[in-house]
Amino acid sequence: MKQIKVLVVILFLLLIVVLSVQNYAALATKINFKANLLFLNYQTADLSIFLIAVVAFLFGVAVIWLFGLSERLSFKRQIKALTKDVKNNEMELNSLRNLPVVTEDMGSTDDVNPASPPVNA
Repeated sequence: MKQIKVLVVILFLLLIVVLSVQNYAALATKINFKANLLFLNYQTADLSIFLIAVVAFLFGVAVIWLFGLSERLSFKRQIKALTKDVKNNEMELNSLRNLPVVTEDMGSTDDVNPASPPVNA
């Protein structure tokens, strides 16, 4: 499975390189962003589309990594709680297994083999 994952990553990187080389002129185009708000007028320096794409990709990777990390921590807490629950259940089961076998008096043998009742004189 690990080898397949490495192969997929290599193929993905190869695809990115091929597309970058074929579209170099379009990716090298410089653009800038403007924000003209009532209280703010801002303009970025000239940035290539390639740089913007790489930054957006890395930002997406970081966001997904953070979501994955929070989910992993949640699962670890859940595993810890379930492991504790299993340990408590095993301890309870072992304590019940170690109880001595006691026969309780379920009644006299007269109930099984009834005899004539004693006569009171």
